[in-house]
Amino acid sequence: MEQLKAQLTAYINDLINHDFEKLIYYLYRIDVHEQKIKQLLQQHEGENAAEILAQLIIDRQLQKIKFRQEFQSPPADNDEEKW
Repeated sequence: MEQLKAQLTAYINDLINHDFEKLIYYLYRIDVHEQKIKQLLQQHEGENAAEILAQLIIDRQLQKIKFRQEFQSPPADNDEEKW
């Protein structure tokens, strides 16, 4: 997990420096809430913004995985119901 975070942090740093619009697009697509970003960046002023964003992205993706697992419909027991 730490390696993933380090790689993601490096990529986000690159986006911050060279293609900020793409970073905004990615955050929107991943569904990281703007208010949460602003709040965390203000609370951790002076810290590595890319690392904070990387952790937010990882947390959001894990949240989505957990949500999908919780609400996934159980497999059908009857062969007739399978398509």
